[in-house]
Amino acid sequence: MSIPILTTTAEVEALAAELCRESVIAVDLEADSLHCYQEKVCLLQFSTPTRTLLVDPLAVSDLSALAPVMADGAIRKIFHAADYDLRCLRRDFGWQVTGLFDTMVSCQFLGEEKIGLADVLGKYYGVVLDKKFQRADWSQRPLSEGMIFYAAEDTRHLHRLSALLEEKLAGKGRLSWVAEEFGLLEQVRFADHQGPLFLRAKGAGTLDRRQLATLEGFLQWRDGEARRRDCPPFKVLGNASLQALARTAPRSLQGLVGIEGVSPRLVDRYGKALLQVIEEALAIPDRELPLYPRGERRGKRDPEDEKRLALLKGWRQEQAAVLEIDPGVLINNALLEQLSSDPPKNAGALAAVPGLKNWQREVLGPGILKTLQA
Repeated sequence: MSIPILTTTAEVEALAAELCRESVIAVDLEADSLHCYQEKVCLLQFSTPTRTLLVDPLAVSDLSALAPVMADGAIRKIFHAADYDLRCLRRDFGWQVTGLFDTMVSCQFLGEEKIGLADVLGKYYGVVLDKKFQRADWSQRPLSEGMIFYAAEDTRHLHRLSALLEEKLAGKGRLSWVAEEFGLLEQVRFADHQGPLFLRAKGAGTLDRRQLATLEGFLQWRDGEARRRDCPPFKVLGNASLQALARTAPRSLQGLVGIEGVSPRLVDRYGKALLQVIEEALAIPDRELPLYPRGERRGKRDPEDEKRLALLKGWRQEQAAVLEIDPGVLINNALLEQLSSDPPKNAGALAAVPGLKNWQREVLGPGILKTLQA
């Protein structure tokens, strides 16, 4: 099977004209997040009902002809797990995608146990997707024959899958549920991160202030080294190792070797730099040490709030079983905590709860109010 790869602006403009005549297209992308410091979209995949082709954004100088297609809500765009892709398309090309249909979200709302594309296609169509290129470096050129076929397979089956899932959703009366989810997904974008790097480090909140300063020093050093090497930060040194270093603050090269994930080879390469970070963190005056921000309610929840939260979680578990849907998809813990801390007294107050979706209010609202009034 020969799969076209478009590498010129003229070819992309012709593709855009073709896609404008379609009512449904399937879309996917491949990025190099596992291989570069600043990830980028390296390949775009499009499938119409009759053919699949690829676009090489590293070769095409101008992709702007595709922007109106992606923004046209009259053309359905089928993605599987659109969240990351939509953020990348917005960041790299400024595209706003409307007309979204996400097959992974659809699977979640149908209560599918496994929602990966390979799992779903295998279940319904017996299609076997070879995922060996999932972690490939998509910035490399030329792309191998296997990589090209792999990329094409990710969109080639989405048309029939979406039709099947839409029929199932209609049968369960959940089309309006996913439509609301798709509309919210269309608005996602990567956030501009501000403040210290430790705010994005899982587990940083368990460190004391001196350890937090040490971790921040390590994170800043690693970020600079990753930028210099043009690789993802985790390939310099893993998060768990940095936290262990921050907790123990070894003062010698030999002490570094005892840290999990810090090999003698890494000590040879980075040992002096790591010790320098530790020395600088230990020299910071106490009054200048960073403080991890704590949520106002974190650790201070009222016993009555906790009682309501337990009731809501029990009710959610029962509803999830009845609807055959994952409890976290039905309504997440953050919303339950909010409802238990500031319980709405009636439907009007429930409608004003931030983050509560329309379908949740309609389907779950009466149960929420009844549980809170119990």
